[in-house]
Amino acid sequence: MLIKDFRRDFYDVLQHQRVLILVAFDVDALCACKILQYLFQCDQVLYTVVPVNGLQGVENAFLENAEGIKHVILINCGASVDIVELLQPEDNVRFYICDSHRPVDIHNYYNAVQVKLLMRGEELSVPSYDEVFRDDESSESDTENDDPELGGKKKRFDDEAILRRQERRRWKENRVKLLFDYTKFTSFGTSAALVMFELAWKLSKDTNNLLWLAIVGVTDQQIHYRTPREKYMEDVLALQVHVSRHNQRGDDDENLLSVNCLRVSFEEELHLSLYRHWSLFDSICHSTSVACKLKLWSLKGQKKLHEFLAEMGLPLAQCKQQYSAMESTLKSEVKEKMQTFMHKYGLEIQDIILPSFTMQYGYKSVLCAADHVMMCAALLESIDKSKMLTDYFLDGTEVLQRSNQEKMDSGVDAAKHQLRSMVKQIQSFIDMHQIISAGPFLYVFIQEGAADSRFFSHPQCLIRLARFTLEAHCNVTRNKRARILPLILGAPLMNEEGSTLVVGIPPLDTDDERKNFFGKAFEQAAESTNTSAKFNSFESHVIEMKSEDKSKFFDAMIGLLQ
Repeated sequence: MLIKDFRRDFYDVLQHQRVLILVAFDVDALCACKILQYLFQCDQVLYTVVPVNGLQGVENAFLENAEGIKHVILINCGASVDIVELLQPEDNVRFYICDSHRPVDIHNYYNAVQVKLLMRGEELSVPSYDEVFRDDESSESDTENDDPELGGKKKRFDDEAILRRQERRRWKENRVKLLFDYTKFTSFGTSAALVMFELAWKLSKDTNNLLWLAIVGVTDQQIHYRTPREKYMEDVLALQVHVSRHNQRGDDDENLLSVNCLRVSFEEELHLSLYRHWSLFDSICHSTSVACKLKLWSLKGQKKLHEFLAEMGLPLAQCKQQYSAMESTLKSEVKEKMQTFMHKYGLEIQDIILPSFTMQYGYKSVLCAADHVMMCAALLESIDKSKMLTDYFLDGTEVLQRSNQEKMDSGVDAAKHQLRSMVKQIQSFIDMHQIISAGPFLYVFIQEGAADSRFFSHPQCLIRLARFTLEAHCNVTRNKRARILPLILGAPLMNEEGSTLVVGIPPLDTDDERKNFFGKAFEQAAESTNTSAKFNSFESHVIEMKSEDKSKFFDAMIGLLQ
């Protein structure tokens, strides 16, 4: 059931209760969890936080922690499956789902007793109750009656039964079609962190720190290609109002906030990865849009980049040293000069500029929201085998708290390592001509044992690689249909030999919607070929499968999508 009053039907209900919070392994979920923890600490609500990595993780976490628990909150997990059917809870257990995944399972939406949805109602377009549920579920069967006196009545009853069966068959056919249309595309709604921040605002408990967490959550959706740019801009404008409210300045331009307070400001940021923590040259080479438009993995592309920098009047020696060490006059001109010369090199404004936010704590260096997302995501999907799942989660939490500078630095290093590995892998794909057109889609697989392949055995990193690969291919191929073709990318799983993690992403031409059809397609292909695919991820377009099943699975996918 969709909750309209979050305060009355959710937050007030949890007062003086013990709560279990299940949190998905993504930055937005982690930010939402941090906001909720702050609210619970203000009101002394007892809670247990358990990170979950997939549907199996949700089941295990609930079984291990369900004793004495009557209220379970699921953040960025649980909306797209029938949660009551999955977990088989006691009748007195209530689930509160704050999840940006769409579509929402119809059983969750229409369960008025055990399931409460913390979402914006205008984002949901669920079929009506009567179209998907019926009360006359009892099966009907014809009974023979040999009594001649009842022959007329029997015939009338038989006619009525036939009409009822025909009507029920039509209803079932219509239901199947409706549910298929409802579930055939997956997408994302409003960030869970933004939903939780709005709750904090309504409770008059919002702070600058919580606002920054909401900003990072919204930026995470942009970085991982979950929501279209229009939706991102809509959320940015909503956040900008709160930023102005929490970061006022006096008429004499003297900040009213104390020096040791967090300051958040809106900026038109350079859309370059980690440039404040790297050299400008390296950042450009590892930023998806600019690297793909200039083809920076090639010698010709590198030459073009040198020309671009020279035309902007930026010496190569300055660009190759740490950005923080560049001459201040050059740094102040980078944004303006890039916008001046971008069209000459085939770049658009969205390739160069990302409207976003930055934060500064005291006299420490400025940190932008996109960099914070990259640092946190890199630690959540660490390749350090010596750590447990909860260790990755705690590392991500420490990065969001910003109190441990050593952890922040390790997050930057991990994010750089990920980006370098992506560029090397893409260069390998293109040089070896490994991106193959199967007709209705493109596909490519990372070979087992390939250098740095362990980075891509995590869903979020693999999704970013897939998008980078698709953009790179569209900029080098002569195939004009490339922009309307989706891409399937597979990588060997780090901890399971002989298994492959597969992700499907939509074509570049559908960026205005960011709807993904691969979840339903993967499901049908696996069913038709009896492939032992595991649909464990919260994103249905990410699956695990045995490497030996790839050929028959892809044959089925070609047949489905033609």
